[in-house]
Amino acid sequence: MANKGLRILFADDEKSLQEFMRSELPRLGHEVTVCPDGKAAVKTLEKNIFDAAILDLRMPGLNGIEVLEQLKQVAPDTEAVVMTGHASMETAIEAVRLGAFDYITKPCKLSEIEAILAKIAEKRDLRHKNMALQSRVSAAEGPSILVGDSPAMGSVHRLISTVAPTDSTVLILGETGTGKELVARTVFQQSQRADMPFVPVNCGALQENLAESELFGHVRGAFTGADRDKKGLFEVANGGTLFLDEVGELNKNIQAKLLRFLESGEIRRVGATESLSTDVRVLCATNRDLRIMVQEDQFREDLFFRINTFEIRIPPMRERRADIPDLAKHLLARAAKRPVEQVADLLTPEAIDALLEHEWPGNVRELANVMEYAYIIAGGKPIKPDDLPHHIRGLSGPATLPMKPRIQESAVRSQETGVRVQESGVREQPRTLKEIEMDHIFHVLEKHGGNKPAAAAELGIVLKTLYNKLNQWQDERARSAG
Repeated sequence: MANKGLRILFADDEKSLQEFMRSELPRLGHEVTVCPDGKAAVKTLEKNIFDAAILDLRMPGLNGIEVLEQLKQVAPDTEAVVMTGHASMETAIEAVRLGAFDYITKPCKLSEIEAILAKIAEKRDLRHKNMALQSRVSAAEGPSILVGDSPAMGSVHRLISTVAPTDSTVLILGETGTGKELVARTVFQQSQRADMPFVPVNCGALQENLAESELFGHVRGAFTGADRDKKGLFEVANGGTLFLDEVGELNKNIQAKLLRFLESGEIRRVGATESLSTDVRVLCATNRDLRIMVQEDQFREDLFFRINTFEIRIPPMRERRADIPDLAKHLLARAAKRPVEQVADLLTPEAIDALLEHEWPGNVRELANVMEYAYIIAGGKPIKPDDLPHHIRGLSGPATLPMKPRIQESAVRSQETGVRVQESGVREQPRTLKEIEMDHIFHVLEKHGGNKPAAAAELGIVLKTLYNKLNQWQDERARSAG
């Protein structure tokens, strides 16, 4: 957000202080809402989101301690500052015990209030930066930057740089695996909200009966099991960006609430009677044709036009083949957990040619799985076509695991014993149990396109065990190579 000031609620029954705060807090760069008593303060807190609340301890209706208790229930992220003309250690301790950020006494100087608000602003900014950093680190797929200089990707880069500095809603279109979330993150990182939260939501993974609560929150008692108020993801993203992936999967009820937010900036928790104002930029993505969904009455037409303010289409891999070598190197670096410069030479020209010939129906996600597979197979050595999955090399059978060197004479199988014997009469070196096991593991991994959870399920082992076996195999290969 361009404005780094705080949204402050001030509650005090003294009119002179009310007028003072109305004039002075905006002068310091903050936005202030003034309430004359505790009951008005609680109602305002239920309807709006604030960074800080300055509460007088002695007010009619509800006193400052009672407002503080309710504040921690309905708005736990709002920092409270308790102000009183009747200073005592007992009230200070009670306020801190209930979660007050600080405690000041009347008459207080504006400089004291300013210093406390500066600390609250610093804490808020650190929290938002931490959330933004966590969201970047936890990006589940694609390279850490948007890679590609092909003409098709050049258009994507230009559109991102144009729309990112604005607050416009963006609709990102593309096939599965093209990197729609990565484009959304790039828009976010180039926006004025880059230091605020980025909250990605896979709409297709939301349980239908809980989707409304997840997105918009709920109040205590709204439904069975709702034993406390819960913030929705729109509130979590306040000040930042909410990314709705697979937005076409939302049902009509959620679509209506999303449209209401985009038009008014307000949300309503499940079970609540009042609305909340939130400041959130919304980015949407889908691999479905929303225009056809509108025609089939599966998606609201008014919502489609509202989220389609600015459209970015991501080309599939088959339309950006010139980007494949650079993409492969970046994804190889991610698999190796090393800088691109240290692994770029591991990808041989022959392997790159094989990658260029593939159609890539799974797009960037498929390429990521292929590069991780090839890195494990090659064991840190240069990646050749034989190290790629068989479907990339155009073969019908599974790739062969590299084993210990053997004599290369042709072999015949003894009819009587079934033992492989070379023509020279020397028994071929038998494969170890470990080699047979890993051969099967890689075959199952390749069958599932590198999807480790699916492979672990077929193998009948937990995912952690699969990772351990792959890591041990990679270490053994590295030691033997050294």
